[in-house]
Amino acid sequence: MPRKQKEPLRPLAPEERTQLEQIARAQSWPAAQVARAKALLAVADGRAFTEAARAAGRSSGDAVGTLVAHFNARGVAAVAPGHGGGPSPLYGAAERERILACARRAPDRERDGTATWSLSTLRQALRPELPGLSTYTIWCVLHEAGLSWQRSRTWCDTGAARRLRKRRGGPTEAVAVTDPDAEAKKS
Repeated sequence: MPRKQKEPLRPLAPEERTQLEQIARAQSWPAAQVARAKALLAVADGRAFTEAARAAGRSSGDAVGTLVAHFNARGVAAVAPGHGGGPSPLYGAAERERILACARRAPDRERDGTATWSLSTLRQALRPELPGLSTYTIWCVLHEAGLSWQRSRTWCDTGAARRLRKRRGGPTEAVAVTDPDAEAKKS
């Protein structure tokens, strides 16, 4: 007979159950997140922690207990992995905003020595204010903000583009086009 659960799973909201079912069925999500979602759904259906662990392809009921505690505190976000170790990030919100502001402004050829931003030219422009800044950190900040390196050698918002549209009997016009599913595709 299983031990008494120290912290039972709180009742699931309909939206939370729907999200967990989508994650549990997903083919493209990381396997660890799919297993966590399956374990939470099994506990929500009344199974014990050890049975839920087995249903999710895991062996530790204690890990399911920890997952339930995290889910009770954070909701569906508990399915995503936390900080995996290593040093804590050195740059906070203010430094990240400074990096994004510099990347979004047009470079000055005289001052910055470039016509387009690359990671190394961004690092050179930001080093006086943020000593020790690496190109990897800049890339991570830009990637988290939804910016990606384009063929035109610029950093652009992912999911947004400018397209030329022909008008009947009129001139060609540049139009901003956005992908409504861009946020869903990022995660």
